[in-house]
Order: sequence, then C-alpha cells, then structure tokens
Amino acid sequence: MKGIYPAQESDFEAITTVWEASVRATHHFLQDADIRALRPLVREQYLPMVELRIYRDEEQSIVGFLGVAENRLEMLFVAPQVFGLGIGKQLLRFAIEQMNVSELDVNEQNPQALGFYQHQGFVITGRSPLDGQGNPFPLLHLRYGQ
Repeated sequence: MKGIYPAQESDFEAITTVWEASVRATHHFLQDADIRALRPLVREQYLPMVELRIYRDEEQSIVGFLGVAENRLEMLFVAPQVFGLGIGKQLLRFAIEQMNVSELDVNEQNPQALGFYQHQGFVITGRSPLDGQGNPFPLLHLRYGQ
C-alpha cells in the first residue's frame, strides 16, 4: 500500500537516488560537482544520523522521504515525477504531527521550497550566510506556527 513507512538501511540507495533527482530539479544554485560531492555524504553519513520515513507509491517505489533529528526537519525530498501531488505535504504533516517537528532550515536560493514551507505554516526566524558545510549557500531558519 502507498503511504509513509519507517526507512530501513536497505532503502538508503533508493532514498539517495530520490535525493539526487530532487536536488537536481530544485537546487539550481548547486553545480554538478557540488551534487556529486554531496551524494556519498548523504548516503553514508547524513541518512544514518536522522530518523527516516519514506513515502512509497502504489508500486512500492520510494518517491519521497524525510529525516528528523529531535524536533528539527533535517531533510524532506520528493522525486520530481511526483512534484505537485501532495506527497511533500503529507510527509511534512506527518513530521509535524507524529514526530513533533517545529523547526527547519531551507536554502535561501530555493524559493520554491521556502514558499512550500511558509504555505504550511512555517515562518522565518533567522538567516545564516553559510550552509551546514560552510559553503556560501545561505540558510533561512524557520519555525512552525510562530
């Protein structure tokens, strides 16, 4: 059945594939070399550090996922072929309602994601000029229902 499920380590490669496709479709400020450098970090370091949930479609393919650490949404990505179908919203609602998410960061250079989170009730509370790896990709800090 389609829906949201806990991720297994055996899902990491499919999750990373969704991450890369989503990033290539939305993070136009990143160069190909940036994405290629991030991919093994996502697969080997970042995914094991968060509580993961996956979204499986009717064919049981993973088409979206989220990662949470404490009350922070650390990652939410949806495959480009299912953009606009409400999967990101379902994942975010699950994170808020079932995983107590109240904070997240979004790349300032990704206005589509910022608009999505604001539409879902998040408000900007701050800004950092660098991303988590120290690169010049500014982050906006958001909080739910401020």
